[in-house]
Formats: sequence, C-alpha cells, structure tokens
Amino acid sequence: MTAESSTAAIFRMAWPMTLRAMLLHGTIVIDAWLVAGLGEEALAAMGLAAAIGGMLTGLLLAFSNGTQILVAQSVGTQRPGAMWSALVCGLGINLGVAVIGLIAAAIFAGGLIDSGASSDWIASAARRYLLAFSLVVLAEAVAQSLSAHMNGCGDTKRPFYSYLLAVPVNVVVSVVLIYGWFGFPALDVAGAAIGSAVSAIVRAVYLVHHLYKSRGGEPMDRTWARGSAWLTLRHHLAFTLPVAVTFISATFSNSVSALVYARMAISDFAALTLIAPWVQVAGTVGMCWAQATGIIVAQLLGGGAAREVLDDFLRKAWKGAFVAAAAVAVFYLGICIASGRIYQDIQPETRATLMSFLPILLLLPFPKGSNAICGNTLRAGGETVYVMHIFIWSQWLFRVPATILLVWLGAPVFWVFALLLVEELVKFTPFHLRLFRGGWRNRAL
Repeated sequence: MTAESSTAAIFRMAWPMTLRAMLLHGTIVIDAWLVAGLGEEALAAMGLAAAIGGMLTGLLLAFSNGTQILVAQSVGTQRPGAMWSALVCGLGINLGVAVIGLIAAAIFAGGLIDSGASSDWIASAARRYLLAFSLVVLAEAVAQSLSAHMNGCGDTKRPFYSYLLAVPVNVVVSVVLIYGWFGFPALDVAGAAIGSAVSAIVRAVYLVHHLYKSRGGEPMDRTWARGSAWLTLRHHLAFTLPVAVTFISATFSNSVSALVYARMAISDFAALTLIAPWVQVAGTVGMCWAQATGIIVAQLLGGGAAREVLDDFLRKAWKGAFVAAAAVAVFYLGICIASGRIYQDIQPETRATLMSFLPILLLLPFPKGSNAICGNTLRAGGETVYVMHIFIWSQWLFRVPATILLVWLGAPVFWVFALLLVEELVKFTPFHLRLFRGGWRNRAL
C-alpha cells in the first residue's frame, strides 16, 4: 500500500465528502421547500416526523463513520478477509440498528408525535410521513455501509456521485406524489417521504452495482479477520459504538441547548436560529478534511508506516486544515456582512445580534479544525473511547450547564454563543496532549 504524504491526497478525498455532506443538508432544505406549498401545518408535520427519522439515519451515519476507519485499516494491513469482514460487520450492524430503531419508533413515536402536534391533522400527517420514511432508514442502512466501505478504500467520489443521482430522483418523485401530478394520487406530506425512499433505494442499488463492478465480479476473501464471525463482529461493534454514542450525546446536548435558547429574547433566539444552519453547513469543510485525514492515517497505520512518515503527513494535514479554517472564516464574514440582504425581513435588533457574532465566527474554525484532526487521528489509532469521553464531558459538564446558567442569569447573547468557541478550547488540551504522546501509534489493529 502506498499513500501520498501530502495535502493533495487529503484534498482528493475530502472534496467529494464535503459536497456529499452539503447535498445531504440540501436535500432536507429541498424537501421542506416542496412541502411548504401545502402550508404551515404540513411543514410542522414534516418537521415533527423528520426529527425522529433524522435521529435514526444519523445513527447509521455515526456507525458508518467508525466502519470506514476499520476498512481503511484493512486496506493497509492487507490481511486476508479483513476488507470483507469490515464490510459484512458494518452492514450487519447498520441493518440491526435500523430494525431496532424502527421497532422503537413503532412503539414510542406515536406518543411523541401526539405530544408535539398542535392538531389532529398534523399528528396524522406526521405518522404517515414516518411510516413511509421507514423505507429510507432501511435503504440508508445499506447505502451508508457501502459508502463507508468505499470511503475507507479511498474512493470518496462514488458515494458523492450516488447523491448526484439520488437528489434529482427525490425532487421529481416527491413533486409528483405530493401534488398528485400525471394521474398519481396526491399524498401530501407522505409523498415527500416516499420520494426520499425511492431516491435512497436508487442510491443503494447504484452503490451495490459499483461495488460488484469494481471487483470485476470476483468475490472477496471470505475469511473472518479475527478467526470467527463472533469475535470479528464484537471487535467491530466495540470500535464503532463509541462513535455512535458521541453522535447521540451531541444530538441530545444540541436539543437541550436549543430548548434553553427558546427562553431568551425573541431577537436573540432568532439570531441563534438563523446562524446555526450556516455554522453546520460551513463546518462540513473542516470536518470532512479531518475525516479524510483519519482515513489515510488508518491506511498508513495498517501498512506499518514509520513514525517519520506519519509525522510528516500530519504536519501537512494540519497546514491544510488551517487553510480550510481560514476559508470558512471568510465565508462567515461574508454571511454576516450580507445578512441584511439575505434576511431582508428580520428586525434591526436581530441583524445587529448576527453581526455581534462575527468575532466568534472568525476564531471558531481554527480550534475546531485542529480538534477534528486530533479526534479523527486518534480514532484511526483505535482510541474511539477516549474521543467519546472528551466530547461527552465537554458537552454535559461544561457547555450545557454553562448555557443554562448564562440564560438564567440573563447574560448577553454574545456570551451564550461564545460557549461554542469555549467548548472547543476546553477540548483542545486533552485532544492535543493525547495525540502528541503518540500511544495511538502502537495500538494493535
């Protein structure tokens, strides 16, 4: 196995991952835009059901992120059956999570929907949406597993191409079924979910076809990497479960923070709501750069690369991460300056609050990008539990309690928003000390 120790290698892997993540966010925006023609109640029903469905698909993505590291390690080790073991275990775990999640949704989602819906129609529409969305969950269990396998092998373009194919399918099928065009029944909100399901199935079929075609029809070496199916699956689950727990913790901590934000002044809450999607979308640039770095580090570790090679690669990866952070900071600057044109109907107080966030937004990408490099490198070395602890304790021992305290004290919204930056500074020392100690280099793969 050979790998370039340069930022060019990371860039070739990172840009498709970044665009894929943006397409994923864009799909949610498109679905909301298509349903918006049905009125506010339809949007409310979709938002209510999508919150539950999004948790399930997010869990699949979290487990898949762990799987792609194990695939990358197998590429480096070249052990017989290692790639097949990682693919089969990742697929099995994702399907298991999907089935368990759907069973849990069948038992508990009805009560959650009824408690959150303000009318019987919204509750009924949300249930129909979630029922159709169950097909998305099952299809994404397959598609995310195959995407993780291809990412781990270094082929990040193919999962990106699958979204280029799936997004137009989603739009066309959703429009036809939402509004009942060409003689089809008008299914309102459920039509959007069926459109998403059809596009997810198309994406999964495309990836299955490409995987078969890329191997020329030849089967993988079907021997278990750790001698038996049970031992291999247990190792895979032990590695990926902390990544999934990290996602669950982040989701719940963000939800709690959002509920606390709702108790602030309307202009302050509106400003936080408006800036949050931009932070999420722009943040994918640094996150995908770090994920690509982690994949290549896993390949190098699996191949037994020398310490000097790893150090040289990480130095160049960090330089690229700082360039990406600078680009994101410039993007935030443009958003704040153009906020008056983007959001022409917002109040002057809200616009002024958005501008007050600018100093934080200019600094935030740098520690966040550096922490992401550390986290993904440590995961590549097998330290998924340590990374999980850093995220969990920084969220639940610092950011969430600090958010509650500042809002209760009536602190300016600037300081509440600044907690995003302070949280990254809290994580900075434990991440970087662990990385520089270098124990992750010697962990058995």
